[in-house]
Amino acid sequence: MAVPKRKTSRMKRGFRRSADALKAPAFVEDKDSGELRRPHHIDLKTGRYRGRQVLTQKSDD
Repeated sequence: MAVPKRKTSRMKRGFRRSADALKAPAFVEDKDSGELRRPHHIDLKTGRYRGRQVLTQKSDD
């Protein structure tokens, strides 16, 4: 049977349990398109980030 060799310290136990406090990702409304997007992420619908065109939109061929 597997038995731990040493007691887990309070610090290591806290590191492991820190993921329990994670929340659902936040969304903000984009100023240009009005779509919901993650903060500090590219708006995938328009391909813009901080007012600049970063991605080119695909043409429907």
